[in-house]
Amino acid sequence: MKHCLGLCLLLGSLLGLGSAIRCYSCKDYTASCSKQRDCSYDDACLTLTERGGQTFRQCLKYSDCEFGRLAQMFPQVSTFTFKCCNSDLCNSAPSAATSSLIGLLASTAVMWWCVH
Repeated sequence: MKHCLGLCLLLGSLLGLGSAIRCYSCKDYTASCSKQRDCSYDDACLTLTERGGQTFRQCLKYSDCEFGRLAQMFPQVSTFTFKCCNSDLCNSAPSAATSSLIGLLASTAVMWWCVH
């Protein structure tokens, strides 16, 4: 049981559970954003895509992640879709989101192993 607890603590610290997250931070017309930023504790990562235009990636207070609030914050963007997420660099291009899923599955497997 001690080994299991140690493994869970190690995995939790490696995944950064309970701490502020990192997000991609840029606006561009491609999915090649590489600039990263440390966010505040209560932030989420935002991906806001203008219809036929730019994609904005940045940290955002999770409470501001709603259509009406975003429309006020981005008045220059008339039609958009958005996504907010809560894990490190989760606002990357779609292909990189797989690494976040792998981390989640690994932590779930370790927790299941520890319980059984």
